[in-house]
Amino acid sequence: MPNIVIIGGGPAGLSAAIYAVRAGMQATVLYKDGGALAKTDKIENYFGFIEPVSGAELLELGDVYKRQLLERGQKQAERLGAVLRQTEVIGIEYAAQGFTVKTADGVFDADAVILATGSPRAVPKIEGVAALEGRGVSYCAICDAFFYRGKDVAVLGQGEYALEEARVLLSVAQSVTLLTNGSEAPADLPDGLRVETRKVSAVEGDELVSRVAFAEGEPLHVSGVFIAYGTAGSGDFARKLGAQLDGTRIKANADGSTAVPGLFAAGDCTGGLLQVAKAVADGAEAAMSAVKFVRK
Repeated sequence: MPNIVIIGGGPAGLSAAIYAVRAGMQATVLYKDGGALAKTDKIENYFGFIEPVSGAELLELGDVYKRQLLERGQKQAERLGAVLRQTEVIGIEYAAQGFTVKTADGVFDADAVILATGSPRAVPKIEGVAALEGRGVSYCAICDAFFYRGKDVAVLGQGEYALEEARVLLSVAQSVTLLTNGSEAPADLPDGLRVETRKVSAVEGDELVSRVAFAEGEPLHVSGVFIAYGTAGSGDFARKLGAQLDGTRIKANADGSTAVPGLFAAGDCTGGLLQVAKAVADGAEAAMSAVKFVRK
């Protein structure tokens, strides 16, 4: 049975899973948490609620919303053969047929992928990062590693996503240093990866990145800094697969399709009205579009 992998467990991702399963597809939902909805303090404009309700309550309530969205997205999908896995997605690659989705817990093959991880994460507020974007500051190791062959580079981050970016760079760069920005070094570091735990104060350089300054001590001289803060978002995956972006938002058609065959996007990651109602509709559209693609 063809497998549609959905990355994201919020309204868009769960809606996509419901429609994919009901269309006779295998649906695999990979999610780390409930997304922005779980962090929303108060929601006043979702259909069917008389009084305001918090996003966390909306996810936890045993009412109509949970029965229709969570239970249908989990029990019904699982009953029909879908897989729901709480894990961190760290990469998506092209395969002979479709895609390979890499997670912290294993690998999933996909005939089509729907990106639904919500709006992009904020850029770290470190002096020089925004100013030197495209001039030594990058957000995509697969995209830009080629330009740093034989050079010294750094990866800013400390999670699985940062380690995956470091692995890509280790094969081409002269040296790779993981900048944890004050956090402890992660366990199970790849061979050859250096670690710097000091607090980062700035990314510096005249025309191009030339060094990373710390709150104390000597700077680290590098030619590039790759930002891999937190977990990878939909925009990160789309960029690496060659999909078009408008700033940090994925360019998707009304049916959720992107410029990459087999790759779809739904919800906040596509911009526009960042509302639950739109996310649910986007998920349904993307799922049906993905089903048509797989059937062809």
